[in-house]
Amino acid sequence: MGMQNTSTCSVSRWLPLLAKIRRLIVAPDFCLRHRRGEHAFTRKRLLTFSVVLLLLLQKTTKSVQRHLHSFFHQLGPEQNPHATGGAWTQARAKFSHTAFIELNQQVLLPDFYAPAASGYRRTWRGHRLLGCDGSLLRLPSHPEIFATFGTTEVTNHAGATGTVYAPARLSVLYDLLNHLGLDARLAPVSQGEVELATAQLLHVQEQDLLIWDRGFTGLVLMVRTRAGGAHFLGRCSRGSFAAAQDLFRANRAGRSKIVKLVANAAQRAELQALGLPCELIVRFVSVRLSTGELEVLVTSLLDEVAYPTAEFLEVYHWRWHHETYHQLLKGRLDLENWSGHTEEAVRQDVQAAVLVSNLESLLSQEAQAALSAGDATRQYPAQVNRAVSYHALKERLLDLLWSDRPLEAVILGIQRWMQHSSVSVRPDRKTPRRAQSFHRSYHYQRNLRKTVF
Repeated sequence: MGMQNTSTCSVSRWLPLLAKIRRLIVAPDFCLRHRRGEHAFTRKRLLTFSVVLLLLLQKTTKSVQRHLHSFFHQLGPEQNPHATGGAWTQARAKFSHTAFIELNQQVLLPDFYAPAASGYRRTWRGHRLLGCDGSLLRLPSHPEIFATFGTTEVTNHAGATGTVYAPARLSVLYDLLNHLGLDARLAPVSQGEVELATAQLLHVQEQDLLIWDRGFTGLVLMVRTRAGGAHFLGRCSRGSFAAAQDLFRANRAGRSKIVKLVANAAQRAELQALGLPCELIVRFVSVRLSTGELEVLVTSLLDEVAYPTAEFLEVYHWRWHHETYHQLLKGRLDLENWSGHTEEAVRQDVQAAVLVSNLESLLSQEAQAALSAGDATRQYPAQVNRAVSYHALKERLLDLLWSDRPLEAVILGIQRWMQHSSVSVRPDRKTPRRAQSFHRSYHYQRNLRKTVF
């Protein structure tokens, strides 16, 4: 009975948001904003703007023709429409990936972060924890892709192989506690992670706490973060700031040290050009990992009473959620199995994957609450199986966003599917990391890895 009540409450929570998305994707003005040309989607066709959007959200590893047959069969078996792969290629070329960005950044995220929904969000000491991190992707081999993203030559033990591919850098600003992608950018690898993270500061709010790895820890990014009213927590390398080096040499955990950092000549010129200060007071803290290794973190949270040094180990550990997010995009959602070969097709896949993952996070949040309510009767806590939850969402995507079926019943069905396929969480269970093996990796990728849909 308790699970049923929790589910009913969760439906009412996101019902207005999903109803808004339903209305928007069929709105004529939404199509006008996100079509690639004034003549696109003006004629009555089988592959309308809304249908193209849903097909991209429901990306699958099936062939194009099988996906089209399956999709239209779900819409109505009696219709038996015929859409060819060529028609699909032409239709998606008229569609802009910016439609997914608007749905995410102007509909889903504002509703989730609205003051009325504050009781449903997870924060740490009142701060929203945001991770900024990048991941490398391998793009399709296509002249248009090569022109935009460049190429990298494949080499082996014998040297160059004569084969080239297009690499890209995906940077995502990610809510670490609520599992939401706030902004995703795909760029050539010549554009560095710090440069992309700096551009994404536009989506950071006052009192947010940005968490990043040691590759991002530099004075300019720290000053720019504080200039916007946000805070930061970053990992330091052993050769970075003098105060960090002192803590590494002392090799003592639980130490806290407040110092003033002063920009060098190059940093000073950059900061002065931006009208920003060339000095910043920061706090260095030392923490001990479970492996016995010492790490030094730098933060703008200076108050040692309000922000105890002992808590920073757990807070920084939450950054791992960002690593698993990239793994989910490339693994379960099979992002690099691109559904098209053009630059626009690649950007469509990226933004669609971010939106789908955010929808899954919202719906699985309530399913997890229902599971957690029954933990007292279990030997181990239950957790939503993310592979199953994504499959449930993609399987019922048309019911959720397109059909005339009651939205409340659809959401309940998806959440029950998520609840009934949970996995047990065994605390302190760790599998020793094995040495890298290219043979084992190849075997896993070819024979064992499972995608969602």
